[in-house]
Amino acid sequence: MVFGVLSLGVIYSMPNIFPPDPAVQITFNSSGGSFNDRVVEKIKSDAEKEKINFSSVENDEKSILFRTNNYDDQIKLKQHFEESLDNNFVIALNLAPNTPEWLKSLNAFPMKLGLDLRGGVHFLLEADTDLLIEAKLESAISNLKRILRDLSLKPRALEIEDTSILISLNVQQDEELLSEAVQSLNGFDLESLNSSDYRLRLTEEELEQMVDYAVLQNLNTLRNRVNELGISEPVVQRQGTKRISIQLPGVQDTAEAKKIIGKTANLEFRLEATNRISLASRIDKFPFNGRDVNLEKRLIISGDQVSDASVGYDENGFPQVNISLDSEGGAKMHRSTRNNVGTKMAVLFVERKSRTELINGIPEVINFFEKRIISLATIQSALASQFRITGLDSPEEASELALLLRAGALAAPMDFVEEGTIGPSLGADNIKLGIQSLLLGLGLVLLFMIFYYKIFGLIANLAVVLNIVLIVSVMSILSATLTLPGIAGIVLTIGMAVDANVLIFSRIREELKNNLKPQDAISAGYDRALITIVDANLTTLIVAVILYAVGTGPIQGFAITLSIGILTSMFTAILFTRMMVYFIYGRRKEIEKLWI
Repeated sequence: MVFGVLSLGVIYSMPNIFPPDPAVQITFNSSGGSFNDRVVEKIKSDAEKEKINFSSVENDEKSILFRTNNYDDQIKLKQHFEESLDNNFVIALNLAPNTPEWLKSLNAFPMKLGLDLRGGVHFLLEADTDLLIEAKLESAISNLKRILRDLSLKPRALEIEDTSILISLNVQQDEELLSEAVQSLNGFDLESLNSSDYRLRLTEEELEQMVDYAVLQNLNTLRNRVNELGISEPVVQRQGTKRISIQLPGVQDTAEAKKIIGKTANLEFRLEATNRISLASRIDKFPFNGRDVNLEKRLIISGDQVSDASVGYDENGFPQVNISLDSEGGAKMHRSTRNNVGTKMAVLFVERKSRTELINGIPEVINFFEKRIISLATIQSALASQFRITGLDSPEEASELALLLRAGALAAPMDFVEEGTIGPSLGADNIKLGIQSLLLGLGLVLLFMIFYYKIFGLIANLAVVLNIVLIVSVMSILSATLTLPGIAGIVLTIGMAVDANVLIFSRIREELKNNLKPQDAISAGYDRALITIVDANLTTLIVAVILYAVGTGPIQGFAITLSIGILTSMFTAILFTRMMVYFIYGRRKEIEKLWI
């Protein structure tokens, strides 16, 4: 059993001896796109004309991967692609694994390294609160119109200006009714400009509360999206008033991460406009299947009220997204569809995009919303809180849409204000220093054990080395991320691993002094020291679990390696060393002296 566990440990730690290649990955900005051989060859030839070195090109139709021999060529290649390719592509730095196929067939992959060791991706996003404020003011105008209509009050104009609403009344006597109407709107102050004009301004407290709520909501949404990507030990935290910092250590697909994290995607469910609606101000036109479709501006529901979304396939094998709504969304959907059986309902995919334009010779980033109909179907019966969306172009698009809806919509659009990849130079220095500290600690422990416990010390040293191999293999199997504090946890584990053997060997010496036979002393040493070893390691394991539960990235990295190291060290320090001691001394009938 011991040899079987150690053999698996060696196999699953082996992928870590094959370092990855620096690479540049090119993917489409939206799902559904694919690279054919002609496009790949053109991109490849353009890079060769610039005399930029790369070792190989890999194309899986959804992305192109250029492998390079060093990090300098990787940076040059990325800069070239950013200049030569348009905004339809995402260009990202990557690390392409070199794990042999026979190890991949055993699901053996290298463990991930954190930002401080391998590097990774860092994003700094800022919430666009202007759109949030504008939406709040538009909603207030809609509610104010309804309230004033109920009071038989018709203002001349209602206009948005910065963070306030300008109101013009027909007669001065309407001021009292206006004050009554404003009382039902929370977070606004009414200011008189003259006898008939007024300003309805958002209060500072309301503005701060809106921004704070939006950033906290976006923080939860981005965490959900990062979790959906399956990234280990990400750091998603608030920075300042309107910014969120995201660190993705050991990311293998930075292009996909940027695409999913940065997208502000949502759904809108609208009814097709019928003859009942003829005013141009109440309809929107969208192209769909070669014709223009008139839709009501009024929304039934939006993607904010989606509680769950999953990918499936219809009876014809085409991809679909199965939608579950919350109670409020289900009630709205049922109410709208119940009264419109036979009418078509459209599902719009709303995405915030950006483009760079030259304005007065200066490049500026222009943000805009792109809306397109992804489904237009006739309502056969009243819908409830569960239904499906069909008409998607590909399984990838369905999967991406389900992920975005499942993770939640952003309360306010986020803009990338900073994007960087932690370079390998700092990580290489950290790895070098970490390995040096590991080797120094290991060397001192090995020398002490051999000097003080002789043959038994040699067995304990072998157990320590195998313990490190097991830690690496377990972290690889669990896809855990190794950080610089994680290396500190391994160094600490080395001391704790030999600590168990020190207890055992000291107990054997005591039993020998009590005139027990060598073989009896060995058995008594292992049996009587076991409870003490378990107690000591169990208390340390509890502390490590608490550190992981309440700590952040670096502390969690330390807690992970410490926890794994405690469990593996008990295996090697107790089972492995006992097996080796019995292998050497167990078959002898008479033992004159133990080299301990």
